[in-house]
Amino acid sequence: MTSIGIYMEGGGDKRNGRALLRQGMDEFLGTAKRHFRDLHWNWKLSCWGSREATYRRFRDAIKHNEHRLTLLLVDAEGPVSSRPAKHLADREVSWDTDFAPESSFHLMVQTMETWLVADSTTLADYYGKGFRGTALPRHHDLESEPKQSVERALKRATENTQKGEYHKIRHASSLLKRLDANQVRSKCPHCERLFHALEVFLLKTELAS
Repeated sequence: MTSIGIYMEGGGDKRNGRALLRQGMDEFLGTAKRHFRDLHWNWKLSCWGSREATYRRFRDAIKHNEHRLTLLLVDAEGPVSSRPAKHLADREVSWDTDFAPESSFHLMVQTMETWLVADSTTLADYYGKGFRGTALPRHHDLESEPKQSVERALKRATENTQKGEYHKIRHASSLLKRLDANQVRSKCPHCERLFHALEVFLLKTELAS
């Protein structure tokens, strides 16, 4: 069986938090996951807490040739003005990115929560009464919105709801499972880039089979 490995930042220090985030992102990428499994590929998406731990595990997977396709998925942490591999090498001084192709590096720009606010309808449905959608950023290209601005907007939009203020560990997984991926792709170019990379690889795999 051939495998795909996606190494994702986030989920905190505890195993349960990482498992919840993995489940949410698995569902968000569910269409690609199902297509890979239809081709009898083993899909392995894992969350590793800190970005440093995630990078090390991704690097080791590449080094030991653990998968046919290996991807890194981390927050950009700021504006992106260069290709993802260069952005990460410039930002993280200890990171070498020359060992893997550019197509292996993927960013949540500027933070994963940017993908959440891209689908305000799902946020409103999830949080219900008291949700303030007017507090969310309105840019069509949400990746231009600073990380701190996205975080403040989510706080203001959710603080008076029954579920309470947005909490990454408690809420992110459930929201990811509900997101309209097409909405997110249309507003977040780097999300589109991730889906496109998976779709291109799927097409090549189908043609080769």
